[in-house]
Amino acid sequence: MAFESKEQSKAYWDRNVKLMTVLLVIWFVVSFGCGILFVDALNTIQIGGYKLGFWFAQQGSIYVFLGIIFVYAREMRKLDREFGVDDDD
Repeated sequence: MAFESKEQSKAYWDRNVKLMTVLLVIWFVVSFGCGILFVDALNTIQIGGYKLGFWFAQQGSIYVFLGIIFVYAREMRKLDREFGVDDDD
C-alpha cells in the first residue's frame, strides 16, 4: 500500500478512523444501551413472544455486530478503491 503523499495517507486514515468510530458507537448503543440501559422500556414490546430487551441482550446485538462487519468491509472496499490502495488487479 503506497500513498502518493502524506496528505493522502492522513485523509485515508482519518476516514477509516471516523468509520470505525461511528460503527463502534452503533455497536455500543445496541449492545450496552438496548441490552442493559433501555431494557425495561424495550421489555414492554414483544416480538415472537419474547420481550424486546431480552432479545437484544441475547441475540439482537450479535446480529447488529455481524451487520457492522459487513458494512465495514463494504465501506473499506470503497475507500480503498477511492484512494487506489485496493487489492484488485
